[in-house]
Amino acid sequence: MKKSLFLFLFAALFSFTFIACEEDDPIVEKPNSEKTVAEIAADDDQFSTLVGALDRVNLVSVLNGDGPFTVFAPTNAAFDKLGVDLSTLSDEALTEILLYHVFVGDDILAADIAEGQTYLGTAANTGPNGTNLSMLVEKTASGVSINGSTNVTATDIAGMNGVIHVVDAVIMPMDIVGHAAANSNFTSLVATLGAASGDLVNVLSDDGPFTVFAPVNGAFDAISEVAATLSADQLAAVLTYHVAAGNVTSSDLTDAMSVTTVNGETFTVNLDGGASITDARGNTVNIVLTDVQATNGIIHVLDAVILPADL
Repeated sequence: MKKSLFLFLFAALFSFTFIACEEDDPIVEKPNSEKTVAEIAADDDQFSTLVGALDRVNLVSVLNGDGPFTVFAPTNAAFDKLGVDLSTLSDEALTEILLYHVFVGDDILAADIAEGQTYLGTAANTGPNGTNLSMLVEKTASGVSINGSTNVTATDIAGMNGVIHVVDAVIMPMDIVGHAAANSNFTSLVATLGAASGDLVNVLSDDGPFTVFAPVNGAFDAISEVAATLSADQLAAVLTYHVAAGNVTSSDLTDAMSVTTVNGETFTVNLDGGASITDARGNTVNIVLTDVQATNGIIHVLDAVILPADL
């Protein structure tokens, strides 16, 4: 059951898994088996802002439900650091933020987490087509982080219907560009988006939805000499060849499927013998990760850059 939450694993290329706590990691052990996660939060003064926000949008009753839930709970100081007067947010906007801190279907304990990176994919709020949003979780020598910037400061506050992990910042739902910027494996992609013509960073921050087939840093390294000779317009042609309209999940992909991209050219999806793409020049690249769901679309990860016929 716990493994069902680990929906989006990178291939061995990345060694991405969720995070395991070591002996020196901050662990809070509070046996609260007679209390729900909502009741635990309500009894702890450091969560008063969170509880007030949950109460305002009628989510306390949800977190008193059966669950199980995994809650990444921001402290009062985390809300202060956000620098937003919550009273100025609509109920809808506040609900979307709060639900991104809740994962449904299992209670993820520190012992369930392996070292590295992974994407959790069962956030309680959804993106296009009702698909649950994804969250990047990473363990480095510096500790545990979420979406590249938020730190987990305490773990395993267990209740009768789930578990709470304490975080030092409010975790905001991210669009496609936000997810790319949060992941250190996409620094070359983000830089190339900025160097290309067409203001692609702002385009991919728009409502969408978009489906992005995102090459990792190593993919850009492999073509660095060629890329250095391309104009801004040619870079844009390459990058928009990696983008399709709509929120196309992995379950929507079929073998020999032709995908029309934003730049007007097509590529072919291959599922027989492993997921891959054949581009307009006959090159085949591997799809190594699928279904990173953002607020305005979805990301599938490639181990190489695909190239259009017309450059």
